[in-house]
Amino acid sequence: MSTAPLSSSRNDDLPAGAGSNGWITFAAIILFLNGMFGALYGLGAILNDKVVTVGGGTGVTVWDFTGWGWIQLIIGVVMALVAVGLFTGNRAARWLAVGMAMISALAQFGIISAFPLWAILVIVLDVVIIYQLVARWEPEVV
Repeated sequence: MSTAPLSSSRNDDLPAGAGSNGWITFAAIILFLNGMFGALYGLGAILNDKVVTVGGGTGVTVWDFTGWGWIQLIIGVVMALVAVGLFTGNRAARWLAVGMAMISALAQFGIISAFPLWAILVIVLDVVIIYQLVARWEPEVV
């Protein structure tokens, strides 16, 4: 007759979905994809802003497409690097990822007048990343 162990593991006390399961990996993958797509989009705006110019004549809210492209390229590369840190389980990368997702969401307001659906989609993805990293992270054992 087997008996249950006397001490419970620390994962038994966590709510469903928290801890080292797929949610942190999901957030890291979405952060990486969001960063890479943003970097590629920024690179496209830098190399040939006619490619990302809207036919209606409306442009970005801040600066021009080339300036916005540089900002988006830098944010995207940093987001992808931070996602690699999340894959390794680095706890400092968690807070850096939350900060980068907030910056990415704010940066979308610069392009929302030109591409509203794309900007809203990226903002929603950033909010999902923030939620997964804040609400579903395993607490540190002291």
